[in-house]
Parts: sequence; C-alpha cells; structure tokens
Amino acid sequence: MDPAPPHPQALVELRDVTFGYGERAVLSGVSFAVPRGRVTAVMGASGGGKTTVLRLIGGQQRAQQGAVLFDGQDVGRMDEPALYAARRRMGMLFQFGALFTDLSVLDNVAFPLREQTDLSEELIRDIVLMKLDAVGLRGARDLMPAQISGGMARRVALARAIAHDPELVMYDEPFAGLDPISMNTAARLIRQLNDALGITSVVVSHDVAETFAIADQVVILADGGVAASGTPAELRASSNALVRQFIGATQDGPVRFHYPGPTVEEDFDAEVAR
Repeated sequence: MDPAPPHPQALVELRDVTFGYGERAVLSGVSFAVPRGRVTAVMGASGGGKTTVLRLIGGQQRAQQGAVLFDGQDVGRMDEPALYAARRRMGMLFQFGALFTDLSVLDNVAFPLREQTDLSEELIRDIVLMKLDAVGLRGARDLMPAQISGGMARRVALARAIAHDPELVMYDEPFAGLDPISMNTAARLIRQLNDALGITSVVVSHDVAETFAIADQVVILADGGVAASGTPAELRASSNALVRQFIGATQDGPVRFHYPGPTVEEDFDAEVAR
C-alpha cells in the first residue's frame, strides 16, 4: 500500500513514530501535525520525549519506526546533502541560548550566515543588525555574552535562529531560567516574529501560562504517546486527568512522584534476608 499523502497544511508531520535510547522507549506510535504559519507547543513531564521530537525533526536522531516529514519529505530517509539542505530551512533556539562565549553578539548572530552563505560581510552586517533590532538588541552588538543578562542572551540566540530567514524555528525550553519580565518578553517575541515573518514555530516548554498565551495548538506527551492535543482553550476545558494535573501543577494524578520500583516493605524484607 502506498503511504498516505502529506497533510496539506502541515510543514512538519509525525506519523506513528517510535523511538528509544537503548532499551528505554521514549516515543511509541506518536502522530501529530504542525500547521504552517502557526505556533505549536509540545509539552509534558520531564523525560517525556519533547526534546527528542526536536532532534527527530532536525535529523539528529532517526525514527526507529514511522516517519517524520518535513515539507512532505521523510527526514529519516534523507541522505546527507538533502538533510543539510532541509536544516538550512530550519532555525533552532537551544536551551539557555548556547551562544559562543568567545564571539561578540554580532558575530554570534552572523555565524550561520557566514557558514551557510556566500554573502558579503557588508550585507551580513546589515542583516545581523536588522535581526538584532527585531529583538531589541541592536545597541548590544559589540558586547560579549558574559556582558549581557540571561534574558538578553536568549534574545540574541533568537536573532541567530532567524538570521537566515528559516521556514521553521524550533525552541527548546525558551523560558527556562528567565525572570518574569524576560519570560514575558521572550514569549511575546516568539509570537510576534512568527506572525511578522510568516514562519512556523515548534515550542518545547514546561511553562504553562506563557506557552498557552502564544500557542495556536498544544500537544501533550505522556507515557510515550500523545496524551492530548488541541487549542489552549480546549485543553483548559479538558476532563482528562493527566491534562488537568499538568495544567494545575498538582502532585496527585497519573504522573507519579515516585519512580517505579519495589515497595518500601519489599526493600526492607530484601535487606533483612541478606
């Protein structure tokens, strides 16, 4: 049987994806689509496979079963030239920014342009200044990463992620470690840049309030699969116990505090038997 055609409105689509590290299964039969021009949030408890989804889309990992489609093409079946061509259409904001500490703000943002294009230094500088202006940091172009705050570093990383005008931007925990003002600024920038540039965004985050405020759709991963998906309003109204636990940040629910293992009594009995 021929595979089904790509979702007509999706830039990224996961189809029945299974992946694990060694014997530890992380994703099992995961399917969802990322619509073009929208902000899709991927959420869930720690260790649920959110960052793994980004690695699969970018081709750092390959699905063991199923398919990860980017613009209708299976990333897992791409050869090296095709994969690198696809990656040039993607931008990535790494957790905590991941700036090069020995490069200035301007040179950090210029890095992908110098690596991937033959543009002149004059044109690269103009592009970099425009991207820095978009995130409010044109005046910080000559500073080093050690001279700027964590929130500013995240904005520099965002400017670098959009420097080459990608079609898809992926954000790995863009709000982690930020103060409330910086967090709100980062969230607003993600939404504004998505709409102004007409890009597609995938945001991996634990922060419910900020993420729900900017996302068009939310996918919640749990137990290796998609526990729920929908608009923020639909998930807030959900009666699903796991969704309610996640949104309400409550300890009691399907996601357990204790890692699975023997009972306390079994552990004590085993110790006495020695």
